[in-house]
Amino acid sequence: MTIVAARSGWFTQTSQVLRRWLIVVMRQAWGPVMSLVQPVIWIVLFGHVFSAVGALPAFGSSSYVAYLVPGILMMTVLYSGAWAGTGFIDDIGSGVMDQYLTSPVSRSAIISGQLAQQLIINLAQSVVVLGIGWLAGARYPGGPTGIAASIAVATLLAAIFCCCSSAVALTTRSQIALISLSQLVVLPATFLSTTMMPASLMSGWVGTVARWNPMSWAVELGRGGLTGSYPDAAWWHAGGLAVLAALAFLWAVRAIRSYQRTV
Repeated sequence: MTIVAARSGWFTQTSQVLRRWLIVVMRQAWGPVMSLVQPVIWIVLFGHVFSAVGALPAFGSSSYVAYLVPGILMMTVLYSGAWAGTGFIDDIGSGVMDQYLTSPVSRSAIISGQLAQQLIINLAQSVVVLGIGWLAGARYPGGPTGIAASIAVATLLAAIFCCCSSAVALTTRSQIALISLSQLVVLPATFLSTTMMPASLMSGWVGTVARWNPMSWAVELGRGGLTGSYPDAAWWHAGGLAVLAALAFLWAVRAIRSYQRTV
């Protein structure tokens, strides 16, 4: 009689991978905490230094700080997500990844568990950023529902960049390559978007790029949630972000399977 070892389900596997990553975060909590220093600088310092810009008609009746907060919210999760792959590179260097791949754990569960940990961190960071914005003078007419919608959009944006970062890490297996590629993407994604300036105030080609930039989609959806006035293309933008998140997740899963075949 053949005895077949029981194998836990996908959700159990994912929760165990998540648990492992949460333990790592609790032991190195300084990383997520220090990542909140930059939003404070952007909102408090940059927002007030350029407060006079908010008087331009393109900004509407809200203050520049209120305009800036949704952009800084998305920028925070963007930068945090871009570094998500460093955990996998550490695992590759320490041999933990090889242990994962010799176990019966689903490859998608490995990606999902780490992604869930990153999204939990991003959720906490989003709440703190909105709190900083409130203390700096921003107000959110969209109410609790709008705030929840903005955080949901930030989580969706974070999922895209977390998965992309993981895929790059598993493909290049290099910290230097990941950092270089991250910087190459996140800076243009931030400054060629409506994070700090409406597209109508940008020069020709920059404004066109900003309108098609997924970062702008997330910023405008987040801004719509906080103000209670969503852009006309809100559903198209939300759908586009959802599709990008799904494609990024599939890329990350494919990357870990490709990694397994080459070790």
